Amino acid sequence: MVTIRRERSSDVAAREALLDAALGPSRHAKASERLRERRLPAEGLAFSAVERGRLVGTLRLWHVCAGAAGAALLLGPLAVAADARRRGIGARLVRRALVEARRRGHRAVLLVGDPPYYGRFGFSAAKTRALTLPGAYEPDRLLALELVPGALDGATGLVQATGATDPRAPAATASQEDDTLARAA
Repeated sequence: MVTIRRERSSDVAAREALLDAALGPSRHAKASERLRERRLPAEGLAFSAVERGRLVGTLRLWHVCAGAAGAALLLGPLAVAADARRRGIGARLVRRALVEARRRGHRAVLLVGDPPYYGRFGFSAAKTRALTLPGAYEPDRLLALELVPGALDGATGLVQATGATDPRAPAATASQEDDTLARAA
C-alpha cells in the first residue's frame, strides 16, 4: 500500500536519486529549475509517496511571483519510480498537493508540464500566455490552475523565484548569477 505523506529530511537522498532516475541529468538545465535552485520548498508543501518503507514518488511546491498577478506556487518536479508507475501515485501526489495548497490559502499554481496529463487536474495555458520563465521552455507547457477564481487575471511578465533560500545550498558564483540573468533576458 502506498502512503502519501509530508516529505521528511530522511527522504532527501532517496528523493534526489529518484529524480535523477526519472528525469535524467537534464533536469538541472530546465527553466523551472531556475526557479527552484537554492530555494526551500513552500512550507508544508513537499510530499513523498512511500511503499513498504521505500520512496516511490515525490512532489514539491515552491513560492514564485507570477509577474503582475503576484504570489503563486510552482509545482514540480513530480516523479514516480519506474516500477511504481501507472498505479495513480503521481495523480495522488498532485491531488494531495493541490488540496493542501488550497487549505493553506494559496491562490494559484503554475507548472511546466504535459498539458494532457495536468489538464485532468484543471491546469491549462489559458492564463499563462503573457507570462515568461527564465531560460528556454516550450510556452504551451507553461500551465496554471487558479485555486481562487481570478487569481491570475492580468498575469503578465517574468515568473520569479520567491520564498526562503536554502541555507545548505552553495552560494551562487558571479558567473552563475550572470548566466541566470542572461537566461532571464
